[in-house]
Amino acid sequence: MKQGAQGSAETGTPWAAGTAAPGAPAGQARVPQQSGAVRGEHTHSEPPAPRARPVIQRASVRGQILNALRAALVAGDLRPGEVYSAPVLGERFGVSATPVREAMQQLTLEGAVEVVPNRGFRVVERGVRELAELAEIRTLIEVPVMLRLARTVPAERWAALRPLAEATVRAASSGCRATYAESDRGFHRAVLSLSGNEQLVRIAEDLHRRAQWPLVGGAPGGRGRADLVADAHEHTALLDALIARDLDVVRALVGEHFAGAAAAG
Repeated sequence: MKQGAQGSAETGTPWAAGTAAPGAPAGQARVPQQSGAVRGEHTHSEPPAPRARPVIQRASVRGQILNALRAALVAGDLRPGEVYSAPVLGERFGVSATPVREAMQQLTLEGAVEVVPNRGFRVVERGVRELAELAEIRTLIEVPVMLRLARTVPAERWAALRPLAEATVRAASSGCRATYAESDRGFHRAVLSLSGNEQLVRIAEDLHRRAQWPLVGGAPGGRGRADLVADAHEHTALLDALIARDLDVVRALVGEHFAGAAAAG
């Protein structure tokens, strides 16, 4: 009995549910005391209970680190074949190793890095063949979609994407490969979003991001400024063809766009 009373005190109820209270008739179980609202106490004027620290804050840090690591991959700051540890990268970004490790796990799922036990993460080495295969897959997916959209989407909706195309030209002119990569994906994402197929957009963007990673043995800066600018101007030319509904030009531009990116990778 002493043990049962102690256990009940720890839970905040005088007696366990279903047990009789002292002095109560046999077989009559005492119901544990309910909250103040059930007892009739006025609770609407009480201040709300303090909220726990939002989990989104940690997720936000992890997301920022993930974006920074992706940019470092594109810029060539994380070199193919090199191994990087979470603690060292954490010092670089001014955070603990935990969000870096979580971000690296996501990059592992994306195929950008691989786990090296007791050491860290190795940046995956990619060759020209893989880049060409990605370009082929993107062509198979995006060309039919863009041709369909060219037949159905009104000109004013294409014209609304002009600022995004022009933004890619400015990003390319900066010479920063990471800045251009983000702007480039934004333009392609906006075009494919007109299809209304979210799964298509997600898959295409994953392929696009993987196509932007540098090749093994490539220069740290990857594609030069002139290559980026030429690539960006193809966006504006593509918009012109889409507005004019010139399907032959659309097909040729998209194919050349992916092939050129693969060749210059």
